[in-house]
Amino acid sequence: MTLLALKGIKKSFGATRALDGVDLEVRPGEVYALIGENGAGKSTLMNVLSGAVLPDAGTMLFAGGEYHPAGPQDARRYGIAHIHQELSLCPHLSVAENVLLGMEPAWHGWLDRTAMGQRALEILEAFHHPAIALDRRVAELPLAARQIVEISRALAQNASLILMDEPTSSLERADVERLFACIRRLRDSGMSVIYISHFLEEVREIADRYSVLRDGVSVKSGSLAEVTDGEIITAMVGRPVNNLFPSRRSLASSDRLLEVRHLSASPAVRDVSFELYRGEVLGIAGLIGSGRTEMVRALFGLLPATAGEVVVGNKLVSTLRRRSKVKAIMAGGVGYLSEDRKTEGLALGLSVADNVTITNLASCSRWGWLNLTSQAEQTLNWLRQLRVKPQETEARVFRLSGGNQQKVAMARLLHQGAEILLMDEPTRGVDVGSKVQIYELIAEMKASGKAVLLVSSYLPELFGICDRLAVMVRGRLSPARPIEEWTPESVMQTALSSESASEARMGPRQ
Repeated sequence: MTLLALKGIKKSFGATRALDGVDLEVRPGEVYALIGENGAGKSTLMNVLSGAVLPDAGTMLFAGGEYHPAGPQDARRYGIAHIHQELSLCPHLSVAENVLLGMEPAWHGWLDRTAMGQRALEILEAFHHPAIALDRRVAELPLAARQIVEISRALAQNASLILMDEPTSSLERADVERLFACIRRLRDSGMSVIYISHFLEEVREIADRYSVLRDGVSVKSGSLAEVTDGEIITAMVGRPVNNLFPSRRSLASSDRLLEVRHLSASPAVRDVSFELYRGEVLGIAGLIGSGRTEMVRALFGLLPATAGEVVVGNKLVSTLRRRSKVKAIMAGGVGYLSEDRKTEGLALGLSVADNVTITNLASCSRWGWLNLTSQAEQTLNWLRQLRVKPQETEARVFRLSGGNQQKVAMARLLHQGAEILLMDEPTRGVDVGSKVQIYELIAEMKASGKAVLLVSSYLPELFGICDRLAVMVRGRLSPARPIEEWTPESVMQTALSSESASEARMGPRQ
């Protein structure tokens, strides 16, 4: 028996063909994995199924009948819920109001807040996240907690098919396990899930069957038990990928580009000291909540520091004068890549060209006037090098897939010409093929004499490309040691030395 059947689904946006013939069959009570590179058409297909986008061609059957949703509300009436890759919450509303948005219990036209709280609590109990309170505004929650609220809202719809587009990208491992337990309960009750993830380990852990999309076409499908990771990756990228990480060569010199002395930014950052040298990649490991991101933001001037010194080259930059610090840091050749590309890393409403050149407009302007032709040419050069799809300089960034948006953010750093690159989770939400390209870019930056500070939750990534490694624990940074002196076990032991083991997220997830 088939719950959902798709045949020959096509969808174009102008000259860009996002879907070019997708076939898919999902059975009742199964978790079906949809795998592919960024830009392969996965999110577009989910938008077609959820009624947000109308297909140009093809047939869809759901629960034995033709399926033609007029919009998202219509899709929900059919019994299809969609968890988007980018969060779509109402930040000014409470957790309970977001979970039951559009499904609020009422009595004679009056909102029943008691019933709403009880229903929301029943759904949220499976996660037990300490930051989530029913009456707390979503805007006040950390990113991982917001993701849980988004997932809970989909679960509240009692759908027969849930579309999950990268639902675990911001979750700690403990929350991932809770989500998987919830998915298994839903599956056992007869509900089906289409699960999109770049984490092949997750896919194998939770899914039964799979389909691979490449350039909008279904290229491979079947049982996950009968296929290797190598075969899946080859189908995704259209070529064999033998080595995920480039060969590592020690290129570090005695030329110190950055020194941080006893940096503090209360309450998250308590004492951070390290040195960064030309031609090296220094990795920062640690659990979520250990202060890794806050440390980088305080270093760059985005969070007010309460103590410490930052030396860029041979110039001391004041850590306490926040407004002038960012300007001074950037003038010293420092670039920053935020972990939150949607809110901080990109101006989603601007064009690709504006985003790539925004931190170095002097390269394409004269006497205060922007040369649009020069801007487009410089941008196109970076788009080609980073294999961004589509290579349209005037396209609005919000129209790109998540992975291609990340490449645009990387292009901005490269165009800025920064010598010191602060990268916070540069491969989060990025497919395997794009990860390989980003790792190669980091290796090229290192070979050209740049210095990279890499914050990552993915241990294989840190061991694959870093020369030295330090671990963040409750706002304090351990001494940096050569990567050969670390093991995954010793990193975890250090990270957990003052943390609860139940909060661990690091591991073979990405």
